[in-house]
Amino acid sequence: MRRAAWAAGLLLAGVALSGCADVRYLTQAAGGQLDLLRRARPVEAALADPATPTEVRRKLRLASEVRAFAVAPEAAGGLGLPDHGSFLKFVDVGRPFVVWNVFSAPEFSVTLDTSCFPVAGCVGYRGYFSEAAARAYAQERRAAGRDVSVGGVSAYSTLGYLNDPVLSTMLAYPDATLIRTVIHELAHPALYVPGDTVFNESYATAVEEEGMRRWLAAHGTPELREQDRLAQERQSGFEALLLGARAQLEALYARPDLTGQRRREGKAAVLADLNARYATLRAAWGEYAGYDAYFARGVNNASLGAVAAYAAMVPDFQALLARVDGHLPAFTESARVCAQRPQTERAACLRGS
Repeated sequence: MRRAAWAAGLLLAGVALSGCADVRYLTQAAGGQLDLLRRARPVEAALADPATPTEVRRKLRLASEVRAFAVAPEAAGGLGLPDHGSFLKFVDVGRPFVVWNVFSAPEFSVTLDTSCFPVAGCVGYRGYFSEAAARAYAQERRAAGRDVSVGGVSAYSTLGYLNDPVLSTMLAYPDATLIRTVIHELAHPALYVPGDTVFNESYATAVEEEGMRRWLAAHGTPELREQDRLAQERQSGFEALLLGARAQLEALYARPDLTGQRRREGKAAVLADLNARYATLRAAWGEYAGYDAYFARGVNNASLGAVAAYAAMVPDFQALLARVDGHLPAFTESARVCAQRPQTERAACLRGS
C-alpha cells in the first residue's frame, strides 16, 4: 500500500489515554511517531540545503504547492480543507516504508481481526515502525492459526493531532500519486468517525478525486493527466481482481455443507485462479510490475480482507457533493451530520434519504 489513511498515528494518543495491557505495542508506536517529529525540519530548510537531491527538492516543492492549494479557501481557488500545520516539515525516513501494517484473519474468513484504541476506534491492523517487530507479531498470529499479511506503508494521517511532516517515502511515487496522497491525508482531519473505516476512507477518497480533478484543471499537463489516468486504470483493475476473489471466498466460506478440507481445497483453487488472472492482467498492461510485490507476499484471507471495499461509499459521497454544487466545506458539514447517524444509516443519509 502506498499509504495508510487509517489513523495509525493516533496510537500516540492511545498511550496517553489508555490503560491497555499491550503497553509494548503502544510504546513502539509512540516512539516511532516521536522519532519522526524529532527529526523533521522545515521544508524550506530542506529546499535550501545543497545536499538535498534535485529530485527530492522538486517533489518537495510540488508537495508544498499541493498543500497550499488544499488549505486555501475555495474562493481563492483552493479546496478549503482545515490547516492543522501538516506537511510544513520534511523528514528523511531512512527506510523504504514509514510503517509496516500487519493484517490477520481466520482460516475461513476474510473479515480482519481488529484492535481497538482510544480516539481511533477499532481498526483491522496493527502498525509497526520496525519491520522486524511487524514480522515478529505476524509470526505470533500465524502460530495462532491465522492467515497473515504484512504490508509497507508510505504515508498516514494523525488526523490533525500532530503536525505530520512530508515523508521521504511519499516522494518515491510519481507526481500524480504524490498529489493525490497530499490531498487525501489532508482530508482526514476534516472528518473522522472512530471505528468506521469505510466511511472515513470513502470521504477522503471523494475529496481526493475532486481535489485531483480541480488540480488537473488548474495545473495539469498532458503528461500528468495521462500518468494519473493510467495509474487509476491499473488501480481499478487490480482492486476489481482482488474484490472478485474476495467475494468468491466469502461465498465458499458461507457454505454449511462443506467440510474443513473441502473449504481448504476450494480456497486454494480460488487463490490459484487469482494468481493466474493477475498474470493475464499484467501481460495486458505490457508486463507492468507495480503489483508484483503484493502477490509475491502470498495472497490469503488477510491480504484480501485488507482490500475490502474501503472506498465502497465514494459514490454516496459524490452524490452528496453534487447536491451541494461541489462546495467542499458544505459537503464536509453535511457529511458530518450523516456521521452522527447509526453506522447502518450513514450511506442512505449521504444519498439524501
